Amino acid sequence: MKKRISLLLTGLLLTGILHAQKIININNNLRLIRLSKHAYIHEAFSMTETWGRIGSNGMLLIENGKAFLFDTPMTDSVTRQLLVYIQDSMKLTITGFITADWHGDSMGGLQAVKEKGIPSYAGERTIKIAMEKGLPVPDHGLADSTTISFGSFHLVGRYFGPAHTMDHIVVWIPEEKILFADCMVKETASKDLGYTDDGDLKAYASTLQKVKAAFPLAKIVVPGHGQHGGMKLVDHTITLTKQ
Repeated sequence: MKKRISLLLTGLLLTGILHAQKIININNNLRLIRLSKHAYIHEAFSMTETWGRIGSNGMLLIENGKAFLFDTPMTDSVTRQLLVYIQDSMKLTITGFITADWHGDSMGGLQAVKEKGIPSYAGERTIKIAMEKGLPVPDHGLADSTTISFGSFHLVGRYFGPAHTMDHIVVWIPEEKILFADCMVKETASKDLGYTDDGDLKAYASTLQKVKAAFPLAKIVVPGHGQHGGMKLVDHTITLTKQ
């Protein structure tokens, strides 16, 4: 009995320490950035041929010992490291995964997610593209406006039109006032839109205007790369589309 109580107290203490930290460095390739009591950005660093070593953002939403994952690192190997940390160090059970689009910095680690038996979600357009390209396919396709329940949270997946990619969705968490915009939105330090060959530059600004109009209460906007911020990230990206 004493041993069980000791282990329980140790687990509670570890959880408290983790939740109190603003930045948790998991290893040289991974870190968590705390946004609130329930939300973290997971930032993973990878080497690319075009841009060298870059970081890509995803998110983690937690409540009552459970977690929901948004996007993966670019590779299965780094994704496995993230999943192990969430499950073994944070003592959380991952109950779902959602990807914003089909690109590698959104679902490059989907196979690792599927190996764990974690239910995966994506927009119907993403499902179609993944099938066409021979990529791992998410389990469940979402309509253009779909809400997934996670504990007391509502994850509102919305498709507003083509932008960074033709299939890109955003996810709104009203209880946290967080908009997970992924690569559709750029950090304020960005000088350009980055890679857009799979998107639609003509529709980009119009799509972003719809996003802006739909979520006027957003306090935190999470981009695909770099520093999070507020709705000024959306305004900045709209400006970039006009250059």
